This record gives sequence, structure tokens and C-alpha cells, in this order.
Amino acid sequence: MKPRGFTLIEVLVALGITALALMAGLKATGSLSRNAERQTVSMLGQLCADNELIALRLRRQLPGTGNSSVECTQAGRLLQVEVSVRPTPNPNFRRVDARVLDQGAFVLQVSTVMGRN
Repeated sequence: MKPRGFTLIEVLVALGITALALMAGLKATGSLSRNAERQTVSMLGQLCADNELIALRLRRQLPGTGNSSVECTQAGRLLQVEVSVRPTPNPNFRRVDARVLDQGAFVLQVSTVMGRN
């Protein structure tokens, strides 16, 4: 009796299974890459928001109410920081929101309350 090889159907089934496994691995790798990019942008946005809030605190005066927008460059990436200062029921405090955008897309928002120094 002669030794037999694999039939065409068996080879095609094996190739199909291998292709599915490779596609699943590629999808997982893409997901990890997107997550790493989101984390990077989020960390850089946090730095920008913190820098703006610290700059307000260093002025050592109660910030005026209103909105302002500042560009922030971190690691070669240009982010937009929108700072919103709103009154609170207590006139000695103000609510400050720093909203970070990357090319118009929301990244994160940091909120705090600032008082008279």
C-alpha cells in the first residue's frame, strides 16, 4: 500500500483555520496599538490641562469668569486646551474646567475649584 498525502480538502481546511487565527491575531494587535495611542494622547492631554490649571493657581488671584483657549504642544503633538471659569454659590470660589481636544476630538476634562489666596 502506498503512503498517502493530504487531500486538497484537508489542505484548504487547514489554510482556512490558519487564516482565521492570523486575522484574529491581527485584530488584537490593531486594538492594542489603538489603545496605546489613546493612552499616549490622554497622558499628554493630562499634562496640558494640569499646566493650565497650575498657571491659574500661580497667579495667586481669583480667576475671572469666562472661557479661553490655549494651544499646548507636548511631544510634538499640538493639543487645544479650553479653559472655562464659572462662578459658584460662594463668591470666594470659582469652578475651573480644562477641556483638552486633539484635532477637534475630545480627549479629557479636568475640573477643580479655586479660591482666593
